[in-house]
Amino acid sequence: MFVMGTAGHIDHGKSALVQALTGIDPDRLKEEKERGMTIDLGFAWLKLPGGKEVGIVDVPGHERFIKNMLAGVGGIDLALLVVAANEGVMPQTREHLAILDLLKVRRGIVVITKKDLVDDDLLSLVKMEIAELLAPTTLAQAPVVAVSAITGDGLPELREIIGKLLETTEPRKDLGKPRLPIDRIFTITGAGTVVTGTLIDGSLSLGQEVEIVPSGLKSRLRGLQTHKAKVESAQPGTRVAANLVGVSIEQLKRGDVLTRPGWLKPTSMLTVKLQLLSYLPRPLRHGTSISFHCGAAEAIAKVRLLQAETLKPGESAWGQIMLEESVAVVGGDRFIIRSPVETLGGGEIVEAHAARLRRFRPEIFQSLEARQAGTAEESVMALLETKQPMLLSALLAQSHLPEEEARALIQALIAAGRIITIGTEEQRILLTANGWNNLAKRVVSWLQDYHQKFPARSGMPRVELASKLKMGDYSILALNKLSEQRLIAEEVSVMRVPTHQPKLTSAQQAKMDAFLKALAQQPYAPPSELIPESDLVNLLVSQRKAVKVSDNIIFSTAAYDEMVAKIKAHIKEHGKVTLGEVRDLFQTSRKYAQALLEYLDGQKVTRRTGDDRGLYQ
Repeated sequence: MFVMGTAGHIDHGKSALVQALTGIDPDRLKEEKERGMTIDLGFAWLKLPGGKEVGIVDVPGHERFIKNMLAGVGGIDLALLVVAANEGVMPQTREHLAILDLLKVRRGIVVITKKDLVDDDLLSLVKMEIAELLAPTTLAQAPVVAVSAITGDGLPELREIIGKLLETTEPRKDLGKPRLPIDRIFTITGAGTVVTGTLIDGSLSLGQEVEIVPSGLKSRLRGLQTHKAKVESAQPGTRVAANLVGVSIEQLKRGDVLTRPGWLKPTSMLTVKLQLLSYLPRPLRHGTSISFHCGAAEAIAKVRLLQAETLKPGESAWGQIMLEESVAVVGGDRFIIRSPVETLGGGEIVEAHAARLRRFRPEIFQSLEARQAGTAEESVMALLETKQPMLLSALLAQSHLPEEEARALIQALIAAGRIITIGTEEQRILLTANGWNNLAKRVVSWLQDYHQKFPARSGMPRVELASKLKMGDYSILALNKLSEQRLIAEEVSVMRVPTHQPKLTSAQQAKMDAFLKALAQQPYAPPSELIPESDLVNLLVSQRKAVKVSDNIIFSTAAYDEMVAKIKAHIKEHGKVTLGEVRDLFQTSRKYAQALLEYLDGQKVTRRTGDDRGLYQ
């Protein structure tokens, strides 16, 4: 299935042409009938000689309604650029052609209407004017056919050309990510809310659960129609009317996108390759406010130019679009930007969920070029390079590849060592090998700085190092992976570089020795007055020479292990142990026995029940 769209100046006969081809009047509004001009989008369909149907979007030609034109022209496969024979090329002819060129519409037909109003000489002049206009655009090779909607002259030839062009047009790919940019919203008595649009990137089925983005509303498809015929499913490249359950028209707006839930996320910052129209009278300045148009969506935005302060007419450059409200778009989508009075340019979205990029950075531009022009592999790697770490689901969604193809490619890159994974299954996060190496270097550098600042400590607390990574729950998994690769080492919840050894001053070493000697002399009642500063205590704990059971009670590791073994043995023999029995067992005071038992409770060695303790398991 394909969709065809009209384009051209006001009153050049677009709607009359559609009606002559299809028998359907696309002007549906009362105001349109009264004014004799198309104001909003009109829709019809044409049955080709072979029996296939093609949807038609009829757009307004008046300059005041160019935004409505943009809402309908984004999803077309074939353009009908309409030029009236008695007027020739006019301002909106040029603007509409420029928009088709910016959107990279490569298949089109120039239809010269009102053939019956001119002689052959004038018709030849109009054809020459059109050929000159088309030469630098994507429609340079478009066939030209002259018709009359009144007499029918030329219409059979036009139908034949449409059929031949669509026969050689590649059908829209089913990426498994259906998107229906909503261009019309209305209600039907007894059915409820209905939305229409041109379906791209995937299929929809009757009864399917759907989501409206960016609002996040959930619904279900009560009904589907294509060309006013009920269907069980709709394929990419078709005009679709969808009847929604549980959603009112007040909750929807033109430009929303209907899709399957969970994958399409709204965005307010885009990285783009921007092209300015060549005939503009002035350059575009960094920070200029514009209106942004993509699919059926429109939003106010500002342009950030990344390579210069101004962009001259006819030039292209990397930039970012900062939107005042979120839109639902993906990488690879084409867009248009306008001022309040004219179309300025457009281009391709290369990164749909972009971070704010630094300006004038050649390495950033190289990465963006790779994403835009490279192979699928290069594109995925460049996407990951600019946004790592990324969830697997996010990379799949933003790759703009069919999901199975993207999964296979990512798995091959993982197997080749070019992508590093952290986590398991769908919750994995991914980095490029270069990104992982840079992360490892940062972690090692942080630890080295820490060792230099605190030479007596065995390492940085694991929690502190994880927080510096700013990777949420994945920080600990990343540190575990670095430990497995022996890039860092761990000792009792502290992290260090593998070669680090604590360095003590002579005074600190003397304190340590004196304290360890005191612990050996009084193993069950260790003196608190000789406890050294916290760095030295933590060092003893990390070296497994001491166990800190409370702020002022520290046992030697040998004494602690002995006490735990005897308490376990007593419980196994008698079924329980009391605080008094522990005190008597080691000929110590209640203070030490109580601190030890409370610590063992916390370590899940013992479990307290009333005044008794049993083994935890």
